[in-house]
Order: sequence, then structure tokens, then C-alpha cells
Amino acid sequence: MRPTRIVLTGATGFVGSHVLRRLAAAHEADSGITVRALARTAPESPPAPPGVTWTRADLTDPASLRDAMSGADVLLHLASRISGDEAQCAAVNVGGTTALVDEAVRCGVGRIVHLSTTAVYGAGPHRGIAVNEITPAPVSAASRTRLLGETPVLAAGGIVLRPGLVLGTGDRWVVPALAELLDRVPARWDGGRGLLSLVDVDDLAGLITTLATTPHAPASGIYHASHPEPVSNGELMAELAALKVLPAAEEDWPWEACLRRLNRTPGTISERQFSLLAQDHWYRGTEIWHALPCPTGPGPLPRLTKAAPWYRAFLRDHRQRRDG
Repeated sequence: MRPTRIVLTGATGFVGSHVLRRLAAAHEADSGITVRALARTAPESPPAPPGVTWTRADLTDPASLRDAMSGADVLLHLASRISGDEAQCAAVNVGGTTALVDEAVRCGVGRIVHLSTTAVYGAGPHRGIAVNEITPAPVSAASRTRLLGETPVLAAGGIVLRPGLVLGTGDRWVVPALAELLDRVPARWDGGRGLLSLVDVDDLAGLITTLATTPHAPASGIYHASHPEPVSNGELMAELAALKVLPAAEEDWPWEACLRRLNRTPGTISERQFSLLAQDHWYRGTEIWHALPCPTGPGPLPRLTKAAPWYRAFLRDHRQRRDG
């Protein structure tokens, strides 16, 4: 039976909001596709798109999840906590995911899709690894608990997606972090050689929407969900400079010189995060795209043209707030 009744968590977040728009468009094409979006507080405006209803639920309150999946065909679990201490992250990413999946199983939901992250692999560098080719070794509370949160999904026969760095309108981490790092380390980092797994948020949302609505989903398991072709840090920074999102770097600095400058210059981005953005973190990810009737798109760099005005405005406002 074709899945049509979808429960969505994380609909107010970066990826989830793009998925919600995609699903609303799918409803316009097929009125049988409906969405129940779970949120601690339903947005008051704008009004829910056609085919979408909001339901109050809190991942830290299992009682609020009771019957949230009643009558559903698909659960898209895109919500997670990415800040806070171990206990705070575990309450959402482990306890909340477990309670949500248990309720989905109780209600007979036939398909579960869960959004995780390649950050579960740890510090790297990683170059062209397949799913679990190396043992995951997460180094942050968010990544450790997100890895643990995959377990109940897989036990229930679900699909786990691990994207790398997600770019596009609404990205408040990747490009803003690159902007801070370029201020602190004004150079091409290690010549810009680091290869990264990137995905545009709209392309990722298209993949997730296809998983929710296709009659035949891939087998249960873990899938890397970035664009199949890696992008070098140098190519990414050059494109952002060409779009006037970031200034162009004029010099190449070796990695050790970059680290020395970073550690001499105060900021919020850590050395580990600098490595994640500048050195090899590339994960092979063709399987999920080949398994679905969903195009990969032209890649994350061409997609930046659409997002560039949003990035420029966001970074300008951020600098104004920072400088008082």
C-alpha cells in the first residue's frame, strides 16, 4: 500500500522546514498525502499549509507522544538536540527517539526514516569511507547521543540517513562557522585540499520526501545522504567568495600554521570543528540515491547561488549584533 499519511518531527528546524514545504507541495499534487507535524508549540503564523496539521508533542515527555502516530503510514523523525550537555542531548536524541519509535511500532507505522549525521564517525580525517567502514567514534555529546538514537530505529526496521555538511537557506552553522574561521585564519587552509561531503538542504529534503512517498523504500539500514561527489574546501570557499558571501583568501597556509593562528585568535569555533570543515571528511554515498527515483541535482556548489542572498543578509546581521 502506498504510504500517504506522514508524521513529521523537526518541522520547524533547518532540514525539517524544507521537508515540510516539499510535503505540502506533494499534497497539492496528491491530496492523499497528508502531514501531521509534531512540535512542542505549534507555530501561530504563517498558517499551516494545505494538508498539514500541527500536533503538540514533546520528545522529553513520552506521555505526549501517545497516539501521535495513530493511523500513520510513515514516521519522518528529523528532530534532534545538537547543543547542551550529555543529559540534555540524551533526553531528546536517545530517550525521545526511543519513545517515539516505540509508539510508531505500537501504532503499526510501516516506514520509519530517521535523520542522523556523519559526525558520528568522529574527528577524522576520513576519505571516501563507506557506511561503518570505520567504527563510529563520536566526540561530542550531540554526536554520541545521535549515534545511540539510531539503535531503536534500526531495531524497528527503519532507515537511518547520515548526511554530512548541509548547506542552503536557513544554514546557521556551516557557512557562519566558515566566516568566523576565515576572520581568525585569513588564508586557504592547507591549500584548500580537504574533501568534504556536502548536500544542499533542498536536495536532502527532496530525498527525504521521496523516501516518505515512494511505494518501494530501500531496505532497513544506514545510508550516507550527501551528494555523491565530494567538494574540496578550496572549491567551496572560492564559490562563496565569487558569490560575495565571504571574502577571498589570498594566501595558502600549511595546516600547522592554520592551527597556530586559530589557537592565538579567540572565537567560538573549536579546533575539532575547524578540522571538520577544512580537512578530509568525505563519505561515499551513492547507494541511497540509486535506490530511489530522486535526482541528486547539480551538486551543492551550483545550489549556493539561490542561497547566497540569505547568507549575505544573515552574516551582515550577525556581524552587526556582534559589533554592537
